[in-house]
Formats: sequence, C-alpha cells, structure tokens
Amino acid sequence: MALSDETFRNNHHMILARMEKAALSAGRTVKDVTLVAVSKKQPVDALICAARNGIKIFGENYAEEVPPRQVELRDFAGIQWHMIGHIQSRKTKIVADSIDWVHSIDSLELAQRLNRSLQERGRVMPVLLEMNVSSEESKGGWAAWDESQFESLQPVVDSLLVCSNLQVRGLMTMPPLFTDPEAARPYFHRLAVLRDYLAVKYPTVDWRELSMGTSADFEVAIQEGATMVRIGQALFGPRPTR
Repeated sequence: MALSDETFRNNHHMILARMEKAALSAGRTVKDVTLVAVSKKQPVDALICAARNGIKIFGENYAEEVPPRQVELRDFAGIQWHMIGHIQSRKTKIVADSIDWVHSIDSLELAQRLNRSLQERGRVMPVLLEMNVSSEESKGGWAAWDESQFESLQPVVDSLLVCSNLQVRGLMTMPPLFTDPEAARPYFHRLAVLRDYLAVKYPTVDWRELSMGTSADFEVAIQEGATMVRIGQALFGPRPTR
C-alpha cells in the first residue's frame, strides 16, 4: 500500500513531538537536532510523499541509488542527500557527484579516495567520522569502545585533516540493537565523550555534529547530545520486502 500524505504527516508530527520532548528533558532545544529521513529501499513514491510534506534531508545507504532518486525529486527545492551507509571505494565518484554529506567515513583509504574524487570536481564536502563504540565486529568505523583507544586515533585524524576537500564536522556511530532504548545510552555517551576529547585536541576543527540514534532509540540519543538522528521506519513504515 502506498504511503498516504495523512499517514506520513501523522508519523512526522509524532516524531517531531518526541524529539522536542527529549531535547527539553536534556536542557536542549530541538532546533539543534536535525532529522535525517532514512529512505533507503523505500519506493520513490514514499520519498515524493515525504518531500511534499516538508522533508528536506534524505539518508541513503547505497550510492548508486541516489542519482535516479534525485531525478524523481528534481521539482522539490532544497533537498539534501546524506550518505549514511558504508561506501565502497569504487563508488566514491558517484558520492562526489551526488551526495551533500557523508556520515560514514570509516577508513583513511576511503577518505583519500573520496578526497581525490572531490578535488577532480572542485567540491568540498562535509563529512563525519564513523566510530565503533561497541566492539561489535559487524559495525564499521574506527575502534573507540574504550577511552584508552582515543589517543591512538590522533594519527588517523591528522591524516584525515590533510584531505583538504573533506570538511570534518563531527562523528557518527551505530550502537548495538536493543529492545530497550536505555541500553544504548552508554554507547551514545561514549561518542559524545570522544567528540569532546577530539575538540580539545583539535580546537580549530568543527566537531559539533553527532549523528546517532534511529527509530529505535533516537530519544536517548538526543538526551546524550545527538545533533542528527537517522529515522526511517518510524517515518515511512516498514521497508518493502521486495
């Protein structure tokens, strides 16, 4: 069944209300939190419905799926496309052509390849560094599940900052999936602590962004300092099975 405007508006308004309540509970303002609508694998009609009802930022996992979606949404002004999934090195040119933000820089090799692709196009792109704060092997990013590892990240950051066409703007993580959102809190807190550590070590870099929290746990993420929450199914409903 196609996503209706009424259903989407109801979902959107409910999420915004929950975001505002979570922000207020932490002494924050919801204006400091950006909603990234995770549209991966959703049909184009659902994206058009979302854009028609005010969504401006879409999060995608697969670079090659973005260009045709951009064509379908070309009549909507101000749309941004955020890459939130792992980027295969051979697809950095697609990313450099089509994406506005990358949340998932997870290796120096990827960063350098993307930087070269951006240089060829005369573009500078804001990026977030993906950190593995849980030690799960299935999670991407640099090892950061213990504060003793923080110092070892400095040579990596030094090398990343040489990539002049990448504008480092903060960090991203994906904690383990829990049925209880509270169980994710220590992982969100750890990312915020790492961000504060890096902000002291690299005071000239803008580390303000923390991309963390999904439909399952975004309220806890906001309470722990998230500035971007990546919400898919709570907005769009379940992804189609085919």
